[in-house]
Amino acid sequence: MLLKTFGWSFAVTVLGLALAGVLWGWRGLAIVGILSILEISLSFDNAVINAGILRKMNAFWQKIFLTIGILIAVFGMRLVFPVVIVAITAKLGPIEAVNLAINDKAHYEELVTSAHPAIAAFGGIFLLMIFLDFIFEERDYKWLAWLEKPLGKLGKLDTLSVIIALVALLVTAMTLATDVPHGGDKSATVLLSGVAGLITYLVVGGVSGFFEDKLEEEEEAEEAAAAKKGGTGAAVGLAGKAAFFMFLYLEVIDASFSFDGVIGAFAITNDIFEMALGLGIGAMYIRSLTVYLVRQGTLDDYVYLEHGAHYAIGALAVILLVTIKYEINEVITGLVGLVLIGASFWSSVVRNKREGKPGDTPGEKAEVTSGV
Repeated sequence: MLLKTFGWSFAVTVLGLALAGVLWGWRGLAIVGILSILEISLSFDNAVINAGILRKMNAFWQKIFLTIGILIAVFGMRLVFPVVIVAITAKLGPIEAVNLAINDKAHYEELVTSAHPAIAAFGGIFLLMIFLDFIFEERDYKWLAWLEKPLGKLGKLDTLSVIIALVALLVTAMTLATDVPHGGDKSATVLLSGVAGLITYLVVGGVSGFFEDKLEEEEEAEEAAAAKKGGTGAAVGLAGKAAFFMFLYLEVIDASFSFDGVIGAFAITNDIFEMALGLGIGAMYIRSLTVYLVRQGTLDDYVYLEHGAHYAIGALAVILLVTIKYEINEVITGLVGLVLIGASFWSSVVRNKREGKPGDTPGEKAEVTSGV
Protein backbone atom coordinates (compact mmCIF):
# COMPACT_ATOMS: atom_id res chain seq x y z
CA MET A 1 0.00 0.00 0.00
CA LEU A 2 2.76 2.41 0.98
CA LEU A 3 4.89 1.69 -2.09
CA LYS A 4 1.88 1.81 -4.39
CA THR A 5 0.82 5.19 -3.03
CA PHE A 6 4.22 6.83 -2.67
CA GLY A 7 6.00 4.96 -5.50
CA TRP A 8 5.89 7.87 -7.96
CA SER A 9 7.04 10.28 -5.28
CA PHE A 10 10.02 8.07 -4.44
CA ALA A 11 10.90 7.76 -8.13
CA VAL A 12 10.63 11.52 -8.73
CA THR A 13 12.77 12.15 -5.64
CA VAL A 14 15.57 9.89 -6.88
CA LEU A 15 15.47 11.32 -10.41
CA GLY A 16 15.16 14.91 -9.16
CA LEU A 17 18.07 14.66 -6.74
CA ALA A 18 20.19 12.90 -9.36
CA LEU A 19 19.41 15.65 -11.87
CA ALA A 20 20.24 18.32 -9.29
CA GLY A 21 23.57 16.65 -8.58
CA VAL A 22 24.46 16.46 -12.29
CA LEU A 23 23.43 20.05 -13.08
CA TRP A 24 24.54 21.92 -9.95
CA GLY A 25 26.76 19.54 -7.98
CA TRP A 26 26.58 18.91 -4.25
CA ARG A 27 25.36 22.46 -3.57
CA GLY A 28 22.39 22.03 -5.92
CA LEU A 29 21.66 18.60 -4.47
CA ALA A 30 21.51 20.04 -0.94
CA ILE A 31 19.34 23.01 -2.01
CA VAL A 32 16.79 20.80 -3.81
CA GLY A 33 16.63 18.46 -0.81
CA ILE A 34 16.07 21.34 1.62
CA LEU A 35 13.36 22.87 -0.60
CA SER A 36 11.57 19.51 -0.78
CA ILE A 37 11.49 19.26 3.02
CA LEU A 38 10.38 22.90 3.27
CA GLU A 39 7.43 22.29 0.93
CA ILE A 40 6.31 19.14 2.76
CA SER A 41 6.47 20.81 6.19
CA LEU A 42 4.56 23.89 5.00
CA SER A 43 1.89 21.96 3.09
CA PHE A 44 1.06 18.97 5.31
CA ASP A 45 -2.21 20.62 6.29
CA ASN A 46 -2.91 21.06 2.58
CA ALA A 47 -2.91 17.27 2.17
CA VAL A 48 -5.52 16.86 4.92
CA ILE A 49 -7.77 19.51 3.35
CA ASN A 50 -7.32 18.01 -0.11
CA ALA A 51 -8.20 14.56 1.21
CA GLY A 52 -11.42 15.86 2.76
CA ILE A 53 -12.50 17.17 -0.65
CA LEU A 54 -11.02 14.43 -2.84
CA ARG A 55 -12.91 11.64 -1.08
CA LYS A 56 -16.17 13.22 -2.32
CA MET A 57 -15.10 12.85 -5.97
CA ASN A 58 -15.40 9.77 -8.15
CA ALA A 59 -12.42 7.69 -9.33
CA PHE A 60 -12.11 9.52 -12.68
CA TRP A 61 -11.78 12.96 -11.11
CA GLN A 62 -9.44 11.65 -8.44
CA LYS A 63 -7.13 10.52 -11.26
CA ILE A 64 -7.46 13.94 -12.94
CA PHE A 65 -6.38 15.58 -9.69
CA LEU A 66 -3.38 13.28 -9.43
CA THR A 67 -2.27 13.68 -13.07
CA ILE A 68 -3.27 17.03 -14.55
CA GLY A 69 -3.45 18.47 -11.05
CA ILE A 70 0.17 17.58 -10.27
CA LEU A 71 1.32 19.15 -13.54
CA ILE A 72 -0.45 22.36 -12.58
CA ALA A 73 1.00 22.21 -9.07
CA VAL A 74 4.60 21.47 -10.07
CA PHE A 75 5.04 23.35 -13.33
CA GLY A 76 2.27 25.91 -13.03
CA MET A 77 2.65 27.14 -9.46
CA ARG A 78 6.32 26.34 -8.79
CA LEU A 79 7.83 27.36 -12.14
CA VAL A 80 5.43 29.44 -14.24
CA PHE A 81 3.68 31.37 -11.46
CA PRO A 82 6.73 33.33 -10.20
CA VAL A 83 7.62 34.28 -13.78
CA VAL A 84 4.05 35.43 -14.48
CA ILE A 85 4.04 37.52 -11.29
CA VAL A 86 7.24 39.25 -12.42
CA ALA A 87 5.84 39.81 -15.92
CA ILE A 88 2.68 41.43 -14.53
CA THR A 89 4.22 43.55 -11.77
CA ALA A 90 7.22 44.70 -13.85
CA LYS A 91 5.09 45.07 -17.01
CA LEU A 92 7.37 42.77 -19.00
CA GLY A 93 6.63 40.36 -21.81
CA PRO A 94 6.75 36.61 -21.04
CA ILE A 95 10.05 36.12 -22.88
CA GLU A 96 11.63 39.09 -21.11
CA ALA A 97 10.48 37.76 -17.74
CA VAL A 98 11.95 34.30 -18.44
CA ASN A 99 15.20 35.86 -19.64
CA LEU A 100 15.34 37.93 -16.44
CA ALA A 101 14.75 34.87 -14.28
CA ILE A 102 17.60 33.00 -15.96
CA ASN A 103 20.18 35.73 -16.54
CA ASP A 104 19.54 38.32 -13.80
CA LYS A 105 18.50 36.26 -10.79
CA ALA A 106 19.09 38.99 -8.21
CA HIS A 107 16.78 41.46 -9.96
CA TYR A 108 14.24 38.70 -10.58
CA GLU A 109 14.19 37.86 -6.86
CA GLU A 110 13.76 41.54 -6.04
CA LEU A 111 10.73 41.82 -8.34
CA VAL A 112 9.07 38.70 -6.94
CA THR A 113 9.67 39.94 -3.39
CA SER A 114 8.15 43.32 -4.23
CA ALA A 115 5.02 41.50 -5.43
CA HIS A 116 4.69 39.70 -2.07
CA PRO A 117 2.09 42.08 -0.53
CA ALA A 118 -0.33 41.37 -3.40
CA ILE A 119 0.34 37.62 -3.29
CA ALA A 120 0.00 37.47 0.51
CA ALA A 121 -3.26 39.46 0.49
CA PHE A 122 -4.84 37.23 -2.17
CA GLY A 123 -3.74 33.95 -0.57
CA GLY A 124 -4.34 35.14 3.00
CA ILE A 125 -7.96 36.17 2.41
CA PHE A 126 -8.71 33.04 0.35
CA LEU A 127 -7.37 30.76 3.10
CA LEU A 128 -9.06 32.83 5.80
CA MET A 129 -12.42 32.24 4.11
CA ILE A 130 -11.81 28.47 4.10
CA PHE A 131 -11.10 28.58 7.84
CA LEU A 132 -14.04 30.84 8.69
CA ASP A 133 -16.57 28.81 6.71
CA PHE A 134 -15.36 25.68 8.48
CA ILE A 135 -15.40 27.12 12.00
CA PHE A 136 -18.83 28.73 11.59
CA GLU A 137 -20.47 25.50 10.40
CA GLU A 138 -22.42 23.27 12.78
CA ARG A 139 -20.58 19.93 12.85
CA ASP A 140 -21.28 16.51 14.34
CA TYR A 141 -17.79 16.33 15.81
CA LYS A 142 -16.30 19.19 17.79
CA TRP A 143 -12.63 19.27 18.72
CA LEU A 144 -12.41 22.48 20.78
CA ALA A 145 -16.02 22.31 21.96
CA TRP A 146 -15.80 25.46 24.12
CA LEU A 147 -14.98 27.47 20.99
CA GLU A 148 -16.74 25.59 18.19
CA LYS A 149 -20.18 25.37 19.84
CA PRO A 150 -20.80 29.14 20.09
CA LEU A 151 -19.13 29.82 16.72
CA GLY A 152 -21.32 27.19 15.08
CA LYS A 153 -24.40 29.03 16.36
CA LEU A 154 -23.05 32.38 15.12
CA GLY A 155 -22.52 30.77 11.73
CA LYS A 156 -26.27 30.82 11.09
CA LEU A 157 -25.62 34.36 9.86
CA ASP A 158 -24.63 33.50 6.27
CA THR A 159 -22.56 36.62 5.59
CA LEU A 160 -20.52 36.48 8.81
CA SER A 161 -17.45 34.91 7.17
CA VAL A 162 -17.39 37.55 4.42
CA ILE A 163 -17.81 40.38 6.94
CA ILE A 164 -14.92 39.16 9.10
CA ALA A 165 -12.68 38.59 6.06
CA LEU A 166 -13.38 42.11 4.76
CA VAL A 167 -12.72 43.62 8.20
CA ALA A 168 -9.43 41.69 8.41
CA LEU A 169 -8.48 42.91 4.94
CA LEU A 170 -9.36 46.51 5.78
CA VAL A 171 -7.35 46.41 9.02
CA THR A 172 -4.40 44.85 7.18
CA ALA A 173 -4.49 47.49 4.44
CA MET A 174 -4.72 50.36 6.95
CA THR A 175 -1.96 49.10 9.25
CA LEU A 176 0.45 46.53 7.83
CA ALA A 177 0.32 47.72 4.22
CA THR A 178 0.87 51.45 4.80
CA ASP A 179 4.62 51.14 5.22
CA VAL A 180 5.93 47.98 3.57
CA PRO A 181 9.73 47.53 3.74
CA HIS A 182 11.30 48.56 0.41
CA GLY A 183 7.82 49.10 -1.01
CA GLY A 184 6.24 52.09 0.69
CA ASP A 185 2.45 52.35 0.80
CA LYS A 186 0.84 49.20 -0.63
CA SER A 187 -2.65 49.76 0.81
CA ALA A 188 -4.43 49.95 -2.54
CA THR A 189 -2.59 46.89 -3.88
CA VAL A 190 -3.42 44.85 -0.77
CA LEU A 191 -7.09 45.88 -0.85
CA LEU A 192 -7.44 45.00 -4.53
CA SER A 193 -5.65 41.66 -4.20
CA GLY A 194 -7.56 40.72 -1.06
CA VAL A 195 -10.91 41.48 -2.69
CA ALA A 196 -9.80 39.40 -5.69
CA GLY A 197 -9.00 36.49 -3.33
CA LEU A 198 -12.41 36.83 -1.68
CA ILE A 199 -14.23 36.94 -5.04
CA THR A 200 -12.28 33.91 -6.27
CA TYR A 201 -13.28 31.94 -3.18
CA LEU A 202 -16.94 32.93 -3.42
CA VAL A 203 -17.19 32.14 -7.14
CA VAL A 204 -15.29 28.84 -7.27
CA GLY A 205 -16.50 27.60 -3.88
CA GLY A 206 -20.05 28.77 -4.48
CA VAL A 207 -20.39 27.20 -7.92
CA SER A 208 -18.85 23.90 -6.80
CA GLY A 209 -21.13 23.88 -3.74
CA PHE A 210 -24.17 24.56 -5.92
CA PHE A 211 -23.46 21.61 -8.22
CA GLU A 212 -22.56 19.40 -5.26
CA ASP A 213 -25.92 20.12 -3.59
CA LYS A 214 -27.72 19.53 -6.88
CA LEU A 215 -25.96 16.20 -7.36
CA GLU A 216 -26.80 15.14 -3.80
CA GLU A 217 -30.47 15.91 -4.43
CA GLU A 218 -30.40 13.73 -7.55
CA GLU A 219 -28.70 10.89 -5.64
CA GLU A 220 -31.28 11.10 -2.85
CA ALA A 221 -34.06 10.91 -5.43
CA GLU A 222 -32.40 7.87 -7.04
CA GLU A 223 -31.94 6.18 -3.66
CA ALA A 224 -35.60 6.81 -2.80
CA ALA A 225 -36.69 5.34 -6.14
CA ALA A 226 -34.39 2.34 -5.64
CA ALA A 227 -35.74 1.78 -2.13
CA LYS A 228 -39.29 1.58 -3.50
CA LYS A 229 -38.13 -1.12 -5.90
CA GLY A 230 -36.38 -3.02 -3.14
CA GLY A 231 -32.84 -2.08 -4.22
CA THR A 232 -30.19 0.19 -2.80
CA GLY A 233 -28.58 3.30 -4.22
CA ALA A 234 -24.79 3.31 -4.55
CA ALA A 235 -22.68 6.31 -3.75
CA VAL A 236 -20.31 6.93 -6.67
CA GLY A 237 -18.82 10.29 -5.72
CA LEU A 238 -18.99 13.67 -7.35
CA ALA A 239 -18.89 13.71 -11.15
CA GLY A 240 -19.55 16.05 -14.07
CA LYS A 241 -19.84 19.79 -13.41
CA ALA A 242 -19.79 19.32 -9.64
CA ALA A 243 -16.48 17.47 -9.76
CA PHE A 244 -15.03 19.92 -12.31
CA PHE A 245 -15.65 22.94 -10.09
CA MET A 246 -14.49 20.99 -7.05
CA PHE A 247 -11.29 20.28 -9.00
CA LEU A 248 -10.87 24.01 -9.69
CA TYR A 249 -11.47 24.69 -6.01
CA LEU A 250 -8.75 22.20 -5.09
CA GLU A 251 -6.30 23.82 -7.49
CA VAL A 252 -6.95 27.31 -6.10
CA ILE A 253 -6.46 25.96 -2.56
CA ASP A 254 -3.18 24.39 -3.64
CA ALA A 255 -2.12 27.67 -5.25
CA SER A 256 -2.88 29.58 -2.04
CA PHE A 257 -0.83 27.11 -0.01
CA SER A 258 2.08 27.33 -2.44
CA PHE A 259 2.46 31.12 -2.10
CA ASP A 260 4.41 30.98 1.16
CA GLY A 261 6.54 28.10 -0.14
CA VAL A 262 7.51 29.95 -3.31
CA ILE A 263 8.29 33.19 -1.50
CA GLY A 264 10.11 31.36 1.29
CA ALA A 265 12.23 29.45 -1.24
CA PHE A 266 13.96 32.70 -2.19
CA ALA A 267 15.65 32.63 1.22
CA ILE A 268 17.45 29.51 -0.01
CA THR A 269 17.91 30.10 -3.76
CA ASN A 270 16.91 32.50 -6.52
CA ASP A 271 17.37 29.94 -9.29
CA ILE A 272 13.88 29.19 -10.66
CA PHE A 273 14.87 25.71 -11.84
CA GLU A 274 16.31 24.66 -8.47
CA MET A 275 13.20 26.11 -6.87
CA ALA A 276 10.79 24.33 -9.21
CA LEU A 277 12.59 21.00 -8.80
CA GLY A 278 12.77 21.13 -5.00
CA LEU A 279 9.24 22.42 -4.42
CA GLY A 280 7.94 20.06 -7.13
CA ILE A 281 9.32 17.02 -5.30
CA GLY A 282 7.63 18.25 -2.13
CA ALA A 283 4.36 18.77 -4.01
CA MET A 284 4.50 15.15 -5.21
CA TYR A 285 4.61 13.90 -1.61
CA ILE A 286 1.68 16.10 -0.66
CA ARG A 287 -0.33 14.57 -3.52
CA SER A 288 0.68 11.04 -2.47
CA LEU A 289 -0.18 11.80 1.15
CA THR A 290 -3.59 13.06 0.03
CA VAL A 291 -4.26 9.74 -1.76
CA TYR A 292 -3.02 7.78 1.26
CA LEU A 293 -5.39 9.60 3.61
CA VAL A 294 -8.33 8.95 1.24
CA ARG A 295 -7.57 5.25 0.66
CA GLN A 296 -6.90 4.52 4.31
CA GLY A 297 -10.03 6.35 5.45
CA THR A 298 -7.84 8.25 7.91
CA LEU A 299 -10.18 11.23 8.16
CA ASP A 300 -13.04 8.91 9.14
CA ASP A 301 -10.96 7.16 11.81
CA TYR A 302 -9.29 10.30 13.20
CA VAL A 303 -12.18 12.72 13.17
CA TYR A 304 -10.38 15.78 14.51
CA LEU A 305 -7.67 15.83 11.83
CA GLU A 306 -9.75 18.08 9.58
CA HIS A 307 -10.25 20.44 12.51
CA GLY A 308 -6.52 20.67 13.11
CA ALA A 309 -5.85 21.24 9.41
CA HIS A 310 -8.40 24.06 9.24
CA TYR A 311 -6.97 25.71 12.34
CA ALA A 312 -3.57 25.47 10.64
CA ILE A 313 -5.11 27.14 7.58
CA GLY A 314 -6.42 29.95 9.77
CA ALA A 315 -2.95 30.39 11.28
CA LEU A 316 -1.34 30.39 7.81
CA ALA A 317 -3.84 33.01 6.62
CA VAL A 318 -2.92 35.30 9.51
CA ILE A 319 0.79 34.67 8.96
CA LEU A 320 0.49 35.54 5.25
CA LEU A 321 -1.21 38.83 6.08
CA VAL A 322 1.36 39.67 8.76
CA THR A 323 4.25 38.96 6.33
CA ILE A 324 3.07 41.88 4.21
CA LYS A 325 5.12 44.01 6.61
CA TYR A 326 7.01 41.65 8.92
CA GLU A 327 9.21 38.72 8.00
CA ILE A 328 8.29 35.41 9.64
CA ASN A 329 10.65 32.46 9.35
CA GLU A 330 9.27 29.52 7.36
CA VAL A 331 10.27 27.17 10.18
CA ILE A 332 7.75 28.89 12.45
CA THR A 333 5.05 28.66 9.77
CA GLY A 334 5.68 24.95 9.29
CA LEU A 335 5.84 24.19 13.02
CA VAL A 336 2.53 25.96 13.74
CA GLY A 337 0.76 23.73 11.21
CA LEU A 338 2.46 20.54 12.40
CA VAL A 339 1.70 21.28 16.06
CA LEU A 340 -2.00 21.93 15.39
CA ILE A 341 -2.38 18.82 13.23
CA GLY A 342 -0.39 16.75 15.72
CA ALA A 343 -2.61 17.93 18.57
CA SER A 344 -5.78 17.12 16.61
CA PHE A 345 -4.40 13.66 15.76
CA TRP A 346 -3.61 12.98 19.41
CA SER A 347 -7.09 14.12 20.44
CA SER A 348 -8.52 11.70 17.85
CA VAL A 349 -6.44 8.83 19.26
CA VAL A 350 -7.62 9.63 22.80
CA ARG A 351 -11.22 9.75 21.59
CA ASN A 352 -10.88 6.41 19.79
CA LYS A 353 -9.47 4.76 22.90
CA ARG A 354 -12.32 6.19 24.96
CA GLU A 355 -14.88 4.95 22.44
CA GLY A 356 -13.13 1.61 22.08
CA LYS A 357 -13.06 1.54 18.28
CA PRO A 358 -11.22 3.17 15.35
CA GLY A 359 -13.91 5.72 14.58
CA ASP A 360 -17.63 6.32 14.87
CA THR A 361 -19.79 7.48 12.04
CA PRO A 362 -21.42 10.91 12.39
CA GLY A 363 -24.82 9.29 12.64
CA GLU A 364 -24.00 7.31 15.76
CA LYS A 365 -24.02 10.37 17.99
CA ALA A 366 -25.67 13.69 17.52
CA GLU A 367 -22.65 15.44 18.92
CA VAL A 368 -19.19 14.27 19.87
CA THR A 369 -16.66 16.48 21.59
CA SER A 370 -13.06 15.97 22.54
CA GLY A 371 -13.61 17.38 25.98
CA VAL A 372 -11.06 20.13 25.36
